[in-house]
Amino acid sequence: MQDQKNYDLKIRNRIRMYRKQKGLSQEKLAELIDSSREHINRMESGKDNISLSYFIKLAEVFEISLDELAGFKQE
Repeated sequence: MQDQKNYDLKIRNRIRMYRKQKGLSQEKLAELIDSSREHINRMESGKDNISLSYFIKLAEVFEISLDELAGFKQE
């Protein structure tokens, strides 16, 4: 269970990192993936799980592969 929590933390941190690298606010990212700022905040803080459809949208906005977003492939 601890491994899953560590993995979830890494995913949240990667979303935040890529969002900031792109110079996007939570509000702007929410617009781009058809969501809300509150939802982005909950994803980044670990209060919401990330559905596959949002995971795909995030990878598209960040212009990276799903593997990169998941941390399986180095940039």
